[in-house]
Amino acid sequence: MAISPRPRDHKFAERRSELGEAALQTLAELGYARTSLREIAQNSEFSHGVLHYYFTDKLDLILCSVRQYKVRCVKRYDEVTATATTCDELMDGFVSALGDTLRTEAPLHRLWYDLRAQSLFEEAFRADVAEIDKSLEKMIWRVLSRFAEITGEPVRLPSSVAYAMFDGLFQQGLSKHLSGDKKAVATMQSNVRLVLSQLVGVPVPIKRRRHALTA
Repeated sequence: MAISPRPRDHKFAERRSELGEAALQTLAELGYARTSLREIAQNSEFSHGVLHYYFTDKLDLILCSVRQYKVRCVKRYDEVTATATTCDELMDGFVSALGDTLRTEAPLHRLWYDLRAQSLFEEAFRADVAEIDKSLEKMIWRVLSRFAEITGEPVRLPSSVAYAMFDGLFQQGLSKHLSGDKKAVATMQSNVRLVLSQLVGVPVPIKRRRHALTA
């Protein structure tokens, strides 16, 4: 029989979640290197003592915040996968979601890539970063698997390789977008369509294909 968590434990976890969410924007603006619990407290309604009570250090808080944000990201794409009934619906929904999040949530994605880069140097990051990374890979694979169901064609690359391709395109688009490239989002979307056409045999309109190749 499963043991239910004690009310105190549940409330503690809920409070951590609330604080992690509240600190997310500050973390996204400052990044890992320039952030401390004290600085986060100065940019929020919570005291340094409160943050220190619920989180052992800034790493604990950052991982909590990023993990919660990425869970929301995964749900967003899962909703697209669940509701699409044709290749066009799935393609347009997936590409639209990628563009929207790149356009409106760039600082949050920058925080994730900052954290992932830091894991190359900080062993304490690696297990959590690997877990988040794996959840994103599985999300991409669910999208590709849905394409395969609709088209009747298998995905032409393994999950890890496919994820690396989409992640690379997204990170490239993010870098260009943050540098002020006004075409970054549209270029990323066109390139994603092109890669999908190669992976799952979904045709890409000639106009969009030319845009991706010349961008």
